[in-house]
Amino acid sequence: MRPEHLLHPTPNGLYCPPGDFYVDPVRPVGRALVTHGHSDHARSGHSHVLATRQTLDIMAIRYGDDFCDSAQAAEFGETIHRNGVSVCFHPAGHVLGSAQIEIEYQGTRIVVSGDYKRGADPTCAAFEPVSCDVFITEATFGLPVFHHPDPQVEILKLITSLNQFPERSHLVGAYALGKAQRVISLIRRSGYDKPIYIHGALTKLCDYYRNEGIDLGDLRPATAEDTKSGAFKGAVVVGPPSAFNDRWARRFEDPLSIFASGWMMVRQRAKQRGVELPLVISDHCDWPELISTITDIAPQQVWVTHGREEALVRWCELAGIKARPLHLVGYEDEGD
Repeated sequence: MRPEHLLHPTPNGLYCPPGDFYVDPVRPVGRALVTHGHSDHARSGHSHVLATRQTLDIMAIRYGDDFCDSAQAAEFGETIHRNGVSVCFHPAGHVLGSAQIEIEYQGTRIVVSGDYKRGADPTCAAFEPVSCDVFITEATFGLPVFHHPDPQVEILKLITSLNQFPERSHLVGAYALGKAQRVISLIRRSGYDKPIYIHGALTKLCDYYRNEGIDLGDLRPATAEDTKSGAFKGAVVVGPPSAFNDRWARRFEDPLSIFASGWMMVRQRAKQRGVELPLVISDHCDWPELISTITDIAPQQVWVTHGREEALVRWCELAGIKARPLHLVGYEDEGD
């Protein structure tokens, strides 16, 4: 079977005609397979959702228990059959519960990466390369300029700043799902054992991570209203980036603005956000990791779903691998 007959882009997202399902659809559909819980991939309103248990739990936390009519949990490595199509979920290493989706029918195997990274991250299961005919990869950082540093080294910049400016509150902007918990975990692994204060928008997800066995240490709500209390002097405060533009951020002691994202490699982005201490910590592959992943898997074809598509397609063509951009819309960089 030609791969295009097994899976192809539509306005709703990637569609599998034999199985009659979509992967990460951008609009409500009858049957959705969801790679992970970020809102650009996991939307509410579908009739039926198939995803890992953790992704389903996260969708319920974010959208409510009625985010779909019915749901089915898939274990990593478990094969599920739908109209003769075999589906299997494999770890993607992006956030808790994130998965690549392997789809096989009549001898053709396609793997949809979702969002993924290759670096070590104790807050989620590590990426596993899966042999396939077609590898559908994201390319959020799909340009040769993107080489992400060691995240533990980046966190040491925060620890150094805490020692240099003990009178200032250190406000770390990190997306609520995945990035915030990973940053907290990295801070703990650096030896920092003081309380870390979190914005209310992070509470349910941090509680869920801890219930799943992820050690985040002593977390406390950043809710004190008395700006002269000194409660947050020299403290680490983690919140969603959007919160740093409102009244909430002004309660802290001479706040030092920090943002954890792969995009902090781009100085102009840091400047535009008014970030004093950019931390280059990404939950996506950088250029070398994208290349090494394709090399490890050795697919016959590579399809690029979103991000910087053209450069990766060109690299594949020069390497003798058939490649094409899919030009899917509706996928952003919430996780980074």
